Amino acid sequence: MRWALVKVCLAVTAMVVVAFAVPLGLVVKEMARDRAFSDAERQAATIGPTLSITTDRAQLETAVMTTEPGAANRMAVHIPATGEADGVPVEIGRRRATRKDLETVRETGRASITEVPGGSALLQPTALGPDNTAVVEVFVPEDEVSNGVATAWLMLAAVGVALIVGSVAVADRLGVRMVEPARRLARAAHDLGEGRLGTRVPEEGPTELRSAATAFNSMADQVVQLLANERELAADLSHRLRTPLTVLRLNAASLGEGPAAEQTRAAVQQLEREVDTIIRTAREQRPQTQGQSAGPGAGCDVSEVIRERMDFWSALAEDEGREVRLAGVDRTVRIPVARPELAAALDALLGNVFRHTPEGTAFAVDVHHSGDAVIVLVSDAGGGIADPKAALARGSAKGAVGSTGLGLDIVRRVAESTGGDVRIGRSVLGGTEVRLWIGLDAQRPERRGRGHRVGRQRRGAKRRTDGPRFRSGAGPNL
Repeated sequence: MRWALVKVCLAVTAMVVVAFAVPLGLVVKEMARDRAFSDAERQAATIGPTLSITTDRAQLETAVMTTEPGAANRMAVHIPATGEADGVPVEIGRRRATRKDLETVRETGRASITEVPGGSALLQPTALGPDNTAVVEVFVPEDEVSNGVATAWLMLAAVGVALIVGSVAVADRLGVRMVEPARRLARAAHDLGEGRLGTRVPEEGPTELRSAATAFNSMADQVVQLLANERELAADLSHRLRTPLTVLRLNAASLGEGPAAEQTRAAVQQLEREVDTIIRTAREQRPQTQGQSAGPGAGCDVSEVIRERMDFWSALAEDEGREVRLAGVDRTVRIPVARPELAAALDALLGNVFRHTPEGTAFAVDVHHSGDAVIVLVSDAGGGIADPKAALARGSAKGAVGSTGLGLDIVRRVAESTGGDVRIGRSVLGGTEVRLWIGLDAQRPERRGRGHRVGRQRRGAKRRTDGPRFRSGAGPNL
């Protein structure tokens, strides 16, 4: 497409240059010819006053020699025999035109241009009397007729070549501007078809291609959201089975001994393993939509998502008599995380507060923006977590039956997709504080320097050694 556009532009420009340059070159040549003969006419007219006064050879020779063509031996004066020189014709200067041409000019009384060896001759008649006409002949060399024509043609050719080269360059740039967005769109469609769901297209180029890029990004976001919703639903539905499975396990434990009881307990354990496998598989196969491969179409406003989810959880908190505090969500902050991903992470953190703290326990959500990262703090006034390191490691414990690590695994995946992390410490409310670090430039927090950590995080880290102050009975499904 790009080279086709260049070829079309080259052909059109070449036709335009030829259409204008050729006639203009002919006009230049004709103007040079007219200029040369106009000058010859002017020089011939300077002899007219002298001829009207006298036909004396000596005086005429002096008058001829004072002119530029006469001094160059390019002017001649022809006076017929009927003049005042005792019936003898007067010939001054070198004659180049034929006598027939001279007689024709005398008879017609009009100036004429005739071809002669080496150039052309201008024959200008001058009346000396009723029946007496002198002819002034001015020789115009061929190089004077074409003087400046070659230079003008060369300049026209240079301008034509410059126009062609310039048009090709402009066409090439236009082709790149049109083709590159189309190529990017094609590559993005190919990548999306191969399963790289984080592929997005910069919305650049002509209006049509920008619209196509916008539509592609919207389509990719919808595909990602549909897949995420489908897998999230599979994980959530499977996770709901854990409660009745727990009841079945307890009932099976009370069956006593016997083959039927052992078969029932084995079946319950097998069912638990299958549910755990389904949950982990659904979580592991979630489309990785963020990180360095995220395009301009991915991301969400962290403040808007937090406000929306807090509207939901605040109603439940009111029913349980919990005091809620929300801070730092009064301005728009874009993060490279898809909206469903962030919503799932927030629901996991807030759900842990409701599941593992008594009713009436206060909690808070704070958002901090440090320039290259967004920090989300979820704090509660509960008993804390006895082993924060183990709680964070549960998401990678593949073989642990009875614990999928689904809650914190959701949060961890969201953070690590942006180069961030999740840390657990003591909150200022006295309970647990989970810090979700979301990177805005895909750098890990260890590289950012210690100055980016929130003050109370350092205080919380210092208190982690105070084992009795953490709650030891936190549930396993964080």
